[in-house]
Amino acid sequence: MSSVEATMAPIEETDKISWKTPLPEVAATPENSLRNWFTHSLIQCKRLLLVWARDPATTIQTLVYPALTLLMFKIVLGKSITNYTGQPSIYAQMALLTLVAAMSGAVVSALGFKGEKMSGLLGRFWTMPIHRAAGLTGRLLAEAVRVLVTTLFVVGVGLLLGFRFNQGPLAGLALIGIPVLFGVAFAVLVTALATVTEGVMLVNIIGIINTLLMFFNTGFAPAFAYPIWLQSTIQNQPMSCAIDAMRGLSYGGPVAEPLMKTVLWTLGLILVFAYPAVRGYRRAAETGA
Repeated sequence: MSSVEATMAPIEETDKISWKTPLPEVAATPENSLRNWFTHSLIQCKRLLLVWARDPATTIQTLVYPALTLLMFKIVLGKSITNYTGQPSIYAQMALLTLVAAMSGAVVSALGFKGEKMSGLLGRFWTMPIHRAAGLTGRLLAEAVRVLVTTLFVVGVGLLLGFRFNQGPLAGLALIGIPVLFGVAFAVLVTALATVTEGVMLVNIIGIINTLLMFFNTGFAPAFAYPIWLQSTIQNQPMSCAIDAMRGLSYGGPVAEPLMKTVLWTLGLILVFAYPAVRGYRRAAETGA
């Protein structure tokens, strides 16, 4: 037997064995199954997180900007607010900055959504065997992870500036969960707006909302410091409710009422803007295709 034949003999035997061995049967999973929805949402979430992690502007907006702003507020306004309110300013300021970071990051995400639509990436995903809802739910899941990372980073900076979890570990976990819930609800709102507005208009609209909420809340001063006709609005706007709940969970004070208001605000935003966000996302994907 020649060397070539000796070499081919094992290959032929292997081929015979492989042909005789039946291949495993894999049941086809429906495209719109819950399993595919979960798996595809995680894939989309991972994709977005990798894109954001590799973008320096997103990193600055997510981590550096809120940390430096917290430090600036502590240096410039910390002593004045503490003397006026009789409470350490770091507790309200830390809560305020985590919420502001959640809202600002949602704008960056919305602009990325607009870019994916213009580049045709959304349309490409729409034509592939991917669960229809995975694109939106994966984006919201990525928002939740981003807000969680930002909150942990800002809390870490706050600990260096005097912030403490005075109410125990369970209250601390609840405190960290509030910005995540708030950020997801705001991301639903921003996504709905992103599907019907252009990039510049979107930034302007969200910028106005952020500015009004940021400067008219209980993070800088208590509600009684504002004009009487404005106090009720200040006390019950979504950021003030979240700030009061986070302050109560860390420094101490009322928790049940502001926490309930925060949950109602976030659920309300999700219920009102979820359907426009879903319809707008589908329209954007079909248009991009």
